[in-house]
Amino acid sequence: MARVSQAHLDARRRQILDGASVCFARNGFHATSMQDVLKEVDLSAGAVYRYFSGKEELIAAIVGEVLDEVRESFEEEGRHIPPPPDILVSSVLGRVHASRESLTVDGQPAFPRLVIQVWTETLRNPELAAVLSEGYSGVREAWGRIVVAYQEAGMMRSDVSPDHVARTMIAVVQGFLVQQSLFGPAPVEVLRDGLRALMSVSAPLSGA
Repeated sequence: MARVSQAHLDARRRQILDGASVCFARNGFHATSMQDVLKEVDLSAGAVYRYFSGKEELIAAIVGEVLDEVRESFEEEGRHIPPPPDILVSSVLGRVHASRESLTVDGQPAFPRLVIQVWTETLRNPELAAVLSEGYSGVREAWGRIVVAYQEAGMMRSDVSPDHVARTMIAVVQGFLVQQSLFGPAPVEVLRDGLRALMSVSAPLSGA
């Protein structure tokens, strides 16, 4: 019996994760059955269960993968003097979107809708909440190191906690994803330009 290559195994796992992502984004976690996932990916139950034991393991894998991708991108930027926040955030978010641009629901990007479904499920699922919390902590720490790099390079005031800035920048991205989910897609340039404008604000000159 011929051995299955690692590339084939990886491609099959990717197929399952992408199909499940579309299902969860379309109908939500609880309204999606494993039969829905099997139909979406056009695979047998045995083929899918070889990789994932059920919906909980699927969604945990999806969440972990996205957060790892974001964290690794910020960690890479933090190894040298990073670009300003407007460029950095739009670049990382653009890469995350681009890697999932083929995943759509009714012609719209599935990723923002999937994010909302994950957050909703996190409120009722302690195991998923733990996965999300761990991933969020990793992203926050990576952002904190970037802020320190900004401060050491004289690009940012040093009297503000790096963690406060990290939490704020994460909140900006989360809010942008919520807008996309509720009101339709928007290019990352919208976020980039908005951040750039906010970064240019200065205190008004006092009257003579």
